Amino acid sequence: MNKEIEKVEVLIIGSGPAGYTAAIYAARADMKPVLIQGLQPGGQLTTTTDVDNYPGYKDGIMGPEMMEDFKAQAERFGTDTRWGMVTKVDFSKRPFLIEVDEKTNMLAESVIIATGASAKWLGIEDEKRLNGYGVSACATCDGFFYKGKDVVVVGAGDTAAEEATYLAKMCTKVTMLVRKDFMRASKAMQHRVNNTPNLEVLYNYETKSINGEPGPTGVESVTAINNKDGKEITIPASGFFVAIGHKPTTELFKDQLDMDENGYLIIEPGTSKTKIPGVFAAGDVADHVYRQAVTSAGTGCMAALDAERFLADQI
Repeated sequence: MNKEIEKVEVLIIGSGPAGYTAAIYAARADMKPVLIQGLQPGGQLTTTTDVDNYPGYKDGIMGPEMMEDFKAQAERFGTDTRWGMVTKVDFSKRPFLIEVDEKTNMLAESVIIATGASAKWLGIEDEKRLNGYGVSACATCDGFFYKGKDVVVVGAGDTAAEEATYLAKMCTKVTMLVRKDFMRASKAMQHRVNNTPNLEVLYNYETKSINGEPGPTGVESVTAINNKDGKEITIPASGFFVAIGHKPTTELFKDQLDMDENGYLIIEPGTSKTKIPGVFAAGDVADHVYRQAVTSAGTGCMAALDAERFLADQI
């Protein structure tokens, strides 16, 4: 005999600040949320060491520990947190059919998508080896730790230019490595870069290695190679920031939800609503501008409130 398909009021896909905050609000509203954690429980913050800019943690906190706090708070109000990965969704009709781990089907009256985004990396071994020990993909998250030090930023677009000029306000020297002989950043951002005295742009240079050891000293220098003449240089640096963009985790929703050219979910401004009534998006999956834990948490709250109002209207 076929087992009856499990029915849930609110299914939350993803477990970073957005997903857990949505769960806290949904559980407190007695919507009995089920949260599927995904491949990386806790999201991007689990790859961050010190989080110093989240309100309420006066001494800072380690990223993984903070996500455990979020999870425990969500579970205290009755969130059903589950290991697993959503492998298929059908948003063509309500309740929505959701497949987990390619074997379990669920029917959800509403869905909150909080699958996040991940930073694009260069793909060199030293990035992994020194991640959290001087290697970062977020200047606004980690820049404070490099006050009065020298850093290197890799990238050529607006994000790289913004991160480099932001870091230049607190660092002694910022060196930008640009792979081609021009920047892709807007003219306004290029002017800002060129008018920042302690910021140097090295064109036609790629990263060969990030030098240093995991531990208190971390990154010590960066070896870059000129892709035209093969000349190698070593740049003293305590921090290495990769700013070549982010990739939202939205493959699962292709052809079902509207996305921009980079794959970020499009939501109704000022809400968390996607084009499908009953499907909401929160956090970095729909935010390519701010990408902070605190803004993700805020949109998680919005998504839960939007879902609560949506379900109330169905009665």
